Amino acid sequence: MRAVVYEQREVRRARYAVAAVFAAHGAVTGSFATRVPWIQEHASVSAGQLGLALAFPALGASLAMPLAGRISHRFGARAALRGLLALWTLSLVLPALSPNLPALCLALFVYGASAGMSDVAMNALGVEVENRLGRSIMSGLHGMWSAGALIGSAAGTLAAHLGADARLHHVLAAAVLTVLGQVACSWVLDLQPAEDEEPPPRFALPPKSALLIGAIGFCAVFAEGASLDWSAVYLRQQLETSAGLAAACTTGFTLTMAVARIVGDRVVDRFGSVRTVRAGGVLAVLGGLLVVLAGHPAVAMGGFALMGLGIAVVVPLCFAAAGRSGPNPSQAIAGVATITYTSGLVAPSAIGGLAQATSLVVSFGLVTVLACGLAAFAGVLRAGDRDRPRISGPAAAVPGPRP
Repeated sequence: MRAVVYEQREVRRARYAVAAVFAAHGAVTGSFATRVPWIQEHASVSAGQLGLALAFPALGASLAMPLAGRISHRFGARAALRGLLALWTLSLVLPALSPNLPALCLALFVYGASAGMSDVAMNALGVEVENRLGRSIMSGLHGMWSAGALIGSAAGTLAAHLGADARLHHVLAAAVLTVLGQVACSWVLDLQPAEDEEPPPRFALPPKSALLIGAIGFCAVFAEGASLDWSAVYLRQQLETSAGLAAACTTGFTLTMAVARIVGDRVVDRFGSVRTVRAGGVLAVLGGLLVVLAGHPAVAMGGFALMGLGIAVVVPLCFAAAGRSGPNPSQAIAGVATITYTSGLVAPSAIGGLAQATSLVVSFGLVTVLACGLAAFAGVLRAGDRDRPRISGPAAAVPGPRP
């Protein structure tokens, strides 16, 4: 009995630790995003060249993600996460140090590669903790990522307002986040592969299950990327609002997603992943219709808020489902992550290209159509879903292999 109680305490401690890791990971993204104008000016690149450079993080992440499983197999989950997270937090300093376009592209490639590998490692550990607890926590973990991103962006906004050099800002931020991340990693589960377990391949195509789950994530991330990058433009150009009101729409969308993710685990535990995603898809479609048909800024802002509410928990549930979909969770999670990163890369340019050819209304009509896919194909999340009977009591702490 004492062993079971100790195991429960260890898993609960690991939950808080991995939540702190998610927050640190998000804070790096928020810190970087707010200083992009400074980085553009320092590197002396045009808007078009900056757009090219900003494609390199997704490229680096997509190529490096499959390596995360092999690294975790060789060094163990805790050591792998500790090293990959440190690589990610320290890579924050690279873009601000880049004096020209080639250096910026290389810096952002490394930045994206370290982001992707640490993303896979922390999500794999999050899925393991969720399995041992016997209840949903992935939505809350991604909510912590969003909270970290908001904190990082708030600090970055203050630094920019004070006119601080981004190199100094990012060195200090990287140092603080690296220390916090290393402390948090000391308490995550230390999973080790079995002696006879074959290491995963360095590069491999995602398993079929990950492709199906990734398709759901693709739809959600496409809507997220389109809304984040184009909601302010939509209000400004389509509805002729002020710049401040347009910016408030984007902020509101981000806050809606963060809050929905933090409280989303309770909904998932009550209704299961499939019904939650189906209901979210309906909300996202309704939000998209409000955006497309809006004749007043308040209607469009309400539509974007509904869209954020509808898609908020989809990606966390996709990672959770991928982690239970086969014998190699890291490989499946890497496959889903690669698809979602690709969607995040494609969405902003696809929306812009379609708007150039037609209009932003048509572009968000496409977003609404893709949101229909969430409701229509949510059933692919059923395998290993949280719709299974709930585990409670001491047994909930020990369903998986011991670290």
